[in-house]
Amino acid sequence: MDSAIPAPDDDTLELDAQDALQELQRENQALRARLENLLELAHRNQSIMARHQNFDLKIIGANSFRELITNIFSALAITSELDVVSLVLFDKYGDLQQMLADLKIDLNEFPHLLFLRHEVELSQPESALRKPQLGLYQSLAYASYFTSFNKKPASIAIIPMRRQGRLIGCLNVGSFRADRFQPNMATDFIERLGSIIAICLENVINNERLTYIGMTDPLTNVSNRRYVEQRTLEEIGRARRQRYSIACMYLDIDFFKQINDRYGHEGGDDVLKEVARRIKAELRLSDTLGRFGGEEFVVVLVNTNLHDAILVAERIRKSIASQEFTLSASGTCQATISIGLTTIDEKSNQDNASVVARDMLQRADRALYQAKNGGRNQVRCY
Repeated sequence: MDSAIPAPDDDTLELDAQDALQELQRENQALRARLENLLELAHRNQSIMARHQNFDLKIIGANSFRELITNIFSALAITSELDVVSLVLFDKYGDLQQMLADLKIDLNEFPHLLFLRHEVELSQPESALRKPQLGLYQSLAYASYFTSFNKKPASIAIIPMRRQGRLIGCLNVGSFRADRFQPNMATDFIERLGSIIAICLENVINNERLTYIGMTDPLTNVSNRRYVEQRTLEEIGRARRQRYSIACMYLDIDFFKQINDRYGHEGGDDVLKEVARRIKAELRLSDTLGRFGGEEFVVVLVNTNLHDAILVAERIRKSIASQEFTLSASGTCQATISIGLTTIDEKSNQDNASVVARDMLQRADRALYQAKNGGRNQVRCY
């Protein structure tokens, strides 16, 4: 005879219902916590994407080399929460560095920008620079990428930058966290970053080259007259604001017609190019040198008094007179230069900048006329 199964009493049913409700509440709380975490992650990812989009817009909109490099070193570190950022650019013949110097871009502003002639200077095989390298920092392999940093990163990403199949440089980023960059991480994002920066670099360098061509004398590769006149106005305004003196030199190669007659125009061109090179070698990056036409040059020395300007002018004169000029066709020749010099100080820099510039050039020209009449190969002041 079957025994009867007792029916659950009301208290048991109530306890079961409470347990089920509590379990449901726990599941609901767990789901809510997961949703909150997912929502927080979504907001974080959205914020990260927005920062990267803003960074992309900044570098794409950069119109100059200085603006682009500044954004790479400052904005990228903030955008990607990086501790170190450096940039290597390959400049095989030094042409890019020379052009930037001529454009008055002081590369000392960017200690984490490194120019190299060839990939071998990075102490790594070329094959290693075909894809991004991620992982722990190793001094033997990566020291050359981060030479400007006293504190080295714990983990790094080396991102090759290529344009039209050619390696133009490397973007190098690092973190003090050892787990930030790992060898098994996906590289799609950083490859895209390297590609965008490479395109932006090529764009601003081409823009700078167009600017450089427009302001450069094609024979001597120093500034042309138009640029010197523009630069003079800028320097007069800056000198007025900062209350310092400016010196101006007018230089003319002595008996240049005789050089042309004796050695031909090719020989004359050789002398012009070498004279420009020797003058430039005696100047600072902040000074301006330009060819005003024919065999005439003008130099503007910033923050320079008369005494110091005379010393510079004498160094230029001696550098030209003391050494023969090698001609590309054959042989050598001698050449000298006459220099007219003047200065403007705070008291004489009160008029309109165009008036001050015209007066300064006229006085330097008069001083040059005195040097010519006085026997040439000398410096005269007016």
